[in-house]
Amino acid sequence: MAETNFTTITEFIFLGFTDNPRLQLVLFTGFLLIYLLTMTGNVGMVTLIWIDSRLHTPMYFFLSNLSLLDISYSSVIAPRTLITFVAEKKTISFTGCAMQFFFMCIAVSCECCLLGVMAYDRFIAICNPLLYTAIMSKQFCKLLVAASYLTSCVNAVVHTPLIFTLSFCKSNIINHFFCDVPPILKLSCSDTRAIDLFHFIFSIALVSVTILTILISYMYIFVAILRINSAEGRYKAFSTCASHLTAVTIFYGTGAFMYLRPTSKYSMEQDKIIAVFYTLVIPMLNPLIYSLRNKEVKEAFKRILGRKVVSQRQ
Repeated sequence: MAETNFTTITEFIFLGFTDNPRLQLVLFTGFLLIYLLTMTGNVGMVTLIWIDSRLHTPMYFFLSNLSLLDISYSSVIAPRTLITFVAEKKTISFTGCAMQFFFMCIAVSCECCLLGVMAYDRFIAICNPLLYTAIMSKQFCKLLVAASYLTSCVNAVVHTPLIFTLSFCKSNIINHFFCDVPPILKLSCSDTRAIDLFHFIFSIALVSVTILTILISYMYIFVAILRINSAEGRYKAFSTCASHLTAVTIFYGTGAFMYLRPTSKYSMEQDKIIAVFYTLVIPMLNPLIYSLRNKEVKEAFKRILGRKVVSQRQ
């Protein structure tokens, strides 16, 4: 290996948000609350789908996997971030940083793929309702989820070695609260233009395929909805897509603004705030989006509560 490829840094230091102790306490409390709500909401969603047999459908199978991913990448980011608020030494090992990036890359990429899969599911349900059960079989649903995980793993396996085999000899201070691509590349004393371009193209490819799937699916969905004669029927059909559309808009909106830009356009202070939103806030919001706007989930929750009340009375 060439001398310029040797890594001279064994650990990184997170700069975080602030050095003010009072503000750190406020941020710690806020982040802890967000993380607890995220875990409660997503674990509750997975449990509800698993317990209630009426939710054993393709749509809720995909939704349970989405909740598992939200749990995963919140847990990759939040605990370490909470430690940086209270620990005197805000460090992470080089290997730990690579592992955090690796698992974060898997979770975010897989969520991207799953949102595309869920759009396809809604397309079949609304445009081909008579064939829905035959097309969206258990085996096919499992295959779609497995393909999503495989794609995301390939993405992480490709990106992680490319980034963490660079030479880091400038500084070990990461101007962020977790190991993300832009702040890591800024620390390298290697020429990162090729990796920056590769990351940009690879991200564009992954996002383009999923967004194209979503756009084409909803184009057919909207046409099918407009052909429904009754206003009630149109509303019922659209309501089954409303939660997914909301989640897609929030996820892709923040993700596109964060990653689909050249690194020269990045503002680290601004991107920290955006990163908080897509790594912590979105996983917290997803269960709310899918429960508050979903009649079946609310009814399933009421049935579970009803069973508990009856059992307590007995």
